[in-house]
Amino acid sequence: MGKRLHLAAALLATVIVTVFCAATLTVELLGTRPQIALVKQLIVFPGLAILIPALVVTGLSGNRLARGHRHPLVGRKMTRMRLIAGNGILILVPCALYLSHLASANRFDARFATIQGLEICAGITNIVLMALNIRDGLRIRRGPQGDVADDRGAR
Repeated sequence: MGKRLHLAAALLATVIVTVFCAATLTVELLGTRPQIALVKQLIVFPGLAILIPALVVTGLSGNRLARGHRHPLVGRKMTRMRLIAGNGILILVPCALYLSHLASANRFDARFATIQGLEICAGITNIVLMALNIRDGLRIRRGPQGDVADDRGAR
């Protein structure tokens, strides 16, 4: 798995999470209950069916690219990726599934609002962490003088 695949998967995952957050915020502010339920359903499927493989490819290719690197940004990227994965597995996916369930049952109560708030905060957190990883990946690739780094990334 090469650098281009890693970058493409990372960008795709970041765009998807950003779209999830933007759609959620937009429909919560401007939409009807049926529209909210539709967005919650679409986030679960096909959304998660696209997002999860993109994140897996990002993680696997990132681990492969990180082997042998001593660049300090690589360690930061790996730490952030663990946080992104934990946030996704422990908060975002369960929230998405539960909110879809509540919305399909027309249960837009305090529980829905609380879980929705948690999901939005966790989603924004992941967007920021993913964007920082993309930024640092591009910095590693450019090297210290702004030129493309060698294959090992160590300077």
